[in-house]
Amino acid sequence: MRVTLLGTGAADGWPNPWCSCRSCSDARTNGVTRRQTSVLVDGGVLLDLSPALPPDGLSLAGVHTVLITHSHPDHCAPFGLLWRHWARPDDPLTIVGPADALETCRPWLAPDAPVELVVAEPGRPLRRRDYEVRVLPAEHEIPAVLYDLTSPGGGRLLYATDTGPLPEAAVEAVRGASFDVVLLEQTFGEKLDHGTCHLDLATFPVQVDRLRAVGAVTEDTAVVAVHLSHHNPPAGVLAGRLAAHGARLLPDGAELQVGA
Repeated sequence: MRVTLLGTGAADGWPNPWCSCRSCSDARTNGVTRRQTSVLVDGGVLLDLSPALPPDGLSLAGVHTVLITHSHPDHCAPFGLLWRHWARPDDPLTIVGPADALETCRPWLAPDAPVELVVAEPGRPLRRRDYEVRVLPAEHEIPAVLYDLTSPGGGRLLYATDTGPLPEAAVEAVRGASFDVVLLEQTFGEKLDHGTCHLDLATFPVQVDRLRAVGAVTEDTAVVAVHLSHHNPPAGVLAGRLAAHGARLLPDGAELQVGA
């Protein structure tokens, strides 16, 4: 399994283009930009339909399946489907996501486009091009899901954004999973009074520990924080805070090669 981080930022990216806080200023000084969170697996499975263009040199031409977590526009930007139609109108595509996210996509599809829309329902297993997809519940303000993805070539990934503290059903569903990669949102950093269904530097390590307790995270799992915002400390500080809990901070465009 080849996991490419197309974006690791929250809805407003990092740095926020309107902000001059310490974290945003540090990111600009170091030339580090984080797009809205999205991930490409083996060049063929796209996790979330970001409004941002991929990092330079990365192509989406081989994508055959899109897994959308929810309908918020940083995760479901359907105008990207129009760009695809202009370039690859005859290539089949499967889009999986909550029903309202699929309805957001529908107007951007040509009437005769070879695109299959599949409703994501927690607990419902799917199989696409020999990829096993398990849909897990999320804790969010609107209907949202998480994805447990297994590659036919070996490797297993948990994509967990956006969500607050993981529902007990999600944790139980991944008992013994021994994931190769866990991409877990950590949106609000040091802002602990956000009152949203997201994680921060207080709740993120608790979720990692919960996953570790059921064997979903092992000593060999690459745990990577994603959906990061400027409410976090500057990257150098954040990397150390995450490392203390066995998690990593990676830039947009980073690639993880795992599994057989």
